[in-house]
Amino acid sequence: MCFNIGIVVCGPNEALVISGMFQGGKPTFINGGRAIVCPCIQTVQRIPLNTMTLEVHSPRVYTSQGVPISVVGTAQVKINGSSEEMLGYAAEQFGGKPVDQILNICLETMEGHQRAIMGNMSVEEIYRDRKTFSKKVFEVASVDLHNMGIAVISYTLKDVRDEVGYLASLGQARTAQVKRDALIGEAEAKKESTIAEALAEEQRMESKLVNDTEIARSKRDFELKKAVYDTEVNTAKAEAEMAYSLQAAKVQAKIKEEEMQVKVVERMQNIAIQEQEIMRREKELDSKVRKPAEAEKYRLEKIAEAERQKVVLEAEAEAEATALRGEAEAYAIEVKAKAEAEQMAKKADAWKEYKEAALVDMMLKVLPKVAAEVAGPLSETNKITMVATGDGPIGASRVTNEVLDIMGSLPDTVKKMTGVDITTRMARA
Repeated sequence: MCFNIGIVVCGPNEALVISGMFQGGKPTFINGGRAIVCPCIQTVQRIPLNTMTLEVHSPRVYTSQGVPISVVGTAQVKINGSSEEMLGYAAEQFGGKPVDQILNICLETMEGHQRAIMGNMSVEEIYRDRKTFSKKVFEVASVDLHNMGIAVISYTLKDVRDEVGYLASLGQARTAQVKRDALIGEAEAKKESTIAEALAEEQRMESKLVNDTEIARSKRDFELKKAVYDTEVNTAKAEAEMAYSLQAAKVQAKIKEEEMQVKVVERMQNIAIQEQEIMRREKELDSKVRKPAEAEKYRLEKIAEAERQKVVLEAEAEAEATALRGEAEAYAIEVKAKAEAEQMAKKADAWKEYKEAALVDMMLKVLPKVAAEVAGPLSETNKITMVATGDGPIGASRVTNEVLDIMGSLPDTVKKMTGVDITTRMARA
């Protein structure tokens, strides 16, 4: 039974120490693995690799000044499983011992070194420079614990206190010093603040005066520029208004000119229609007179028709004359007003440019008056005795021909007087 072979397994937080036969005179260390062990000829020990926390208390330890203080420190230690040498030290020191005993050994070692460092330092050094104190304890304890196979991971000073009120006295002195410095600093700050306020007020007043001066200067410049701009604006506005009035007068003159041309064309067309109507009636009369059986009846009817037509023509002539007189008067007033408003040079140019159209319009206005004057004696005649040689028209058509002959000679008369050919103008229209 002693030669039964067994398999031993360990976790990652512990190490196996196998000693005995087949080990070459020194133990074998296995960290987090397994091994084959012969129980009768080999021995297996387990070493914990967990991190161990130590709370190191050092009550009433006298410092270099002879002041008793109490210190509490916290250390983290563990058996270094990554080094076979340290595992050998640990196996030699702690082989077969429980974890509590290992902790106690480490704690006693740490406390001894902590007391030693406290005896070599003053209260002020420990209290004010805790980092230096912790560093010294860490360095000294690491050397001794290394020889035991234990590595010190960290050490911190947790608490420092005393039972004689030394630390309180240090705090009071420091507090008084801080209060004194605070009062001095406050007085200095008030002094500097008062000086700064005075300087600031001086600078403010200086800036205000400079600013007021600049404002007054800017206001003056603005008023001067505004007056210049207002003058320019008013001048431009007046020029624009004058230009607008002049352009409006030109446009109005152009409109009147076009209206006059339209009226001339309309009157020329009316005259052409009337002439065609007269010619139609003349032919109609000629055809009817030639009928022997109805000569007398035709004569009487035409006499009556002539009388009626005379009355109608007289009424139309009078109405046309009245309308033309009104238009002529209105046009004369308008032309006169325009002539007074515009310059004489423009009036002369306008008259020179539109002279022929104006003469045509004037003659067309006069023609109805001439027709009225020609027909005037006939309207006053009670009886007409007509004698014919047999050549040409007879009867009422003879009277009509006489009137038409007189009217037909008017264009030649106008052409001789003014140089304007009304017949050609009407043909162009």
